[in-house]
Amino acid sequence: MGRLKYVRIPTMILSLLLCLNEMVKVNSQSSNVPALFVFGDSSVDVGNNNLLNSMAKANFFPYGIDFNNGSTGRFSNGKSLIDFIGEFLDVPSPPPFASISSVGSGILNGVNFASSSGGILDESGRHYGERYSLSHQILNFNDILNKYKTMMNASALSQYLAKAITIMVVGNNDYINNYLMPELYTTSLNYTTQEFGNLLVNNYMQNIMTLYNSGLRKFFLAGIGPLGCTPSQRARGFAPPGSCVDSVNQMVGPFNEGLKSTVDQLNKNHSDAIFVYGNSFRVLGDILINPAAYSLTIVDRACCGIGIYRGQISCLPLQFPCLLRNQYVFWDAFHPTESVVHVLAWRAHNDPPDDSYPINIKQMALL
Repeated sequence: MGRLKYVRIPTMILSLLLCLNEMVKVNSQSSNVPALFVFGDSSVDVGNNNLLNSMAKANFFPYGIDFNNGSTGRFSNGKSLIDFIGEFLDVPSPPPFASISSVGSGILNGVNFASSSGGILDESGRHYGERYSLSHQILNFNDILNKYKTMMNASALSQYLAKAITIMVVGNNDYINNYLMPELYTTSLNYTTQEFGNLLVNNYMQNIMTLYNSGLRKFFLAGIGPLGCTPSQRARGFAPPGSCVDSVNQMVGPFNEGLKSTVDQLNKNHSDAIFVYGNSFRVLGDILINPAAYSLTIVDRACCGIGIYRGQISCLPLQFPCLLRNQYVFWDAFHPTESVVHVLAWRAHNDPPDDSYPINIKQMALL
């Protein structure tokens, strides 16, 4: 029997084979959605801030205490909104942009660009240090888009982007880490709440259209939840004990109303795309009003943190959190627990127009 000969495969050919293998994986998925692209803040950040010079990080215990991979940078005790939506769609939760170092590193299932403390306005969250604002996240997306152009021809790329779902959860920091901090930012002095909501929506729409012009066609745009009910806002003492800060909840109304109107406008003007408004305010509000329906009992204080309502300082490294985490609405001063995130994701994926307007994510995936 002749001796086996080892053949050295050129690097370029090896890279091509890896790319083809990834595409086979994508095409073999039962889902009609090949990829998820995620933009936003800490609500959906899965580790993009880990290597930034930022105070807004969650890559330490007890974050991830209930997550198989531990403390990855998710601002939760467990899975993120994107993890659950990915499971519902049969699409792997995309990796953070910060972890991508080469073409063949799993980017064909999409990429997560979200960054804690980042907002629609470039200035929002600057007191935390480095972060990717929404406009910077879109620049990062363009870097990935250039990688895709080396992996697919123009026709294949166009179809791929058109079938992918883009999830955007942003705007929270423009309030909690900008407008509600007059000692650091001047926006509340320069704009009424209505004017500020309009400013955010107009800037947001420009960024959405940039992504649309890049080829993306399916957008889920989450509204802002009742920020006045977070332990952080309750701890400021602007409401009676046990109550939400109604003035803050009312403050985000113009943004949510403007975003929903923008969805109508975008769908009217771009028949080749679908834009969906996620009513986060309604869903989280339902949970807070009737927590027992979701097997929850504690709505006003965080599972992990320091101070009144555990909302004055978020989780500290190695701090041990509450034991009954599945009974809490809030994990830390700002973010919900995995139990609540699961409800938010499920309702965005399955529920009627009151929650996801005009259609839900499941219906959008079938288009």
